[in-house]
Amino acid sequence: MSAEVISIGALLVMFVVGTVLPINLGILAFVATFAVGTASLGLTEDEIFEGFPVKLFVTIVGVTYLFSVARRNGTIDWLVAAGVRLVRGKVGLIPWVLFLVAALLTAFGTFTPAAVAILAPIGMNFAYRYKLNPLVVGMMVISGGHAGAFSPLAVSGALVLGLVDETDLQVSAVALFSASFVINLLLSLLTYVLLAKRPAPLAEGAAEAADDEDLAVSGRPDWRQWLTLASLVALVVGALGFHLEIGFLALTAGALLALVDMKRQEKAVDGVSWSTLLLVAGMMTYIAMLEKAGIIEEISEHAADLGAPLAVALLLCFTVAVTSAFASSTAILTAIIPIAVPLLLSSHLSAVGLIAALAVSTTIVDTSPFSTNGALVLSNARGVDARRFYRQVIGYTGGIVALGPVVAWGALVLPWS
Repeated sequence: MSAEVISIGALLVMFVVGTVLPINLGILAFVATFAVGTASLGLTEDEIFEGFPVKLFVTIVGVTYLFSVARRNGTIDWLVAAGVRLVRGKVGLIPWVLFLVAALLTAFGTFTPAAVAILAPIGMNFAYRYKLNPLVVGMMVISGGHAGAFSPLAVSGALVLGLVDETDLQVSAVALFSASFVINLLLSLLTYVLLAKRPAPLAEGAAEAADDEDLAVSGRPDWRQWLTLASLVALVVGALGFHLEIGFLALTAGALLALVDMKRQEKAVDGVSWSTLLLVAGMMTYIAMLEKAGIIEEISEHAADLGAPLAVALLLCFTVAVTSAFASSTAILTAIIPIAVPLLLSSHLSAVGLIAALAVSTTIVDTSPFSTNGALVLSNARGVDARRFYRQVIGYTGGIVALGPVVAWGALVLPWS
């Protein structure tokens, strides 16, 4: 049996076991990483450890810790109340405000995970306080981030356009940005229409807890809350303006705030979503092992060798969607575009259509709890049954993986080829 079959089979088995049985999928992923990596792929332990997502680990710990501190000193409650006043009490508009803010942030250069890291904790607190569906709020924050992610000023947009510029192909920056924005906008509209009224998977007693909280936070912040607000502004400026690591900034701000309010912040570390961290770190380590062993590249190449250009284009869209649900979308884009170039040069396929379809298919699945964005939503959810909410996120992502590539291919590749 080939290493490729063994590694993909192990992935499927642990996914089924971790979903059906009450065991953290991250634990299974770590076990499989060392078993498959050493026995089947011939990797050393040091090579396997290189795949551990240190940056993502620090980001999730830092952001969830900082917002746990901010929640305990009342700053998040004040921000939520201020946001509701901003939309004049129409809480149903909150997901759309978050969508637009996320799109603006990424369109002007913010890396999508950074925008989601800033907005997801606030959005999930909105959902908890005003009984909005947290799945809708979280997924619309992510979709908003990707709606703006392929502008010429954005990280992903500059990456794709830069890769294309090194070839003989020409791709319109406006077309790339418009394709991503429109498809993510339509996805958010469908999400809102179909799911906004559905009940959230509340944890036992969560509804009563939300009702019992003091909602009268219309006054001025106290000095601790002012300091927290200043720290959040510094976090945004440092991450977006100076491209500093958001995880370390958040940890620094959280530690300083805890030092000036030690009595209330003694248990702030409990707000870090350790189960989500274990889940994401295990899965990403496993996928990084597959990338290092060349398994991901082999799968992409098999898809590219299958024949009819239109069929190959659809298979490439599915390949990047499935892979990106578990791995870095930036890495997948970097790998897949060079593979697609020979296909475009030797066929009648539209270059802008296929490149845009691949870009959309790669990023639209970042709602997965195994991606940075999905993990941030999962780890910041409040008042929900964690296992049921995880299954909802998985089901939502599964629907996107199944339908997203078809929509992207049908809207962007088929009509122009």
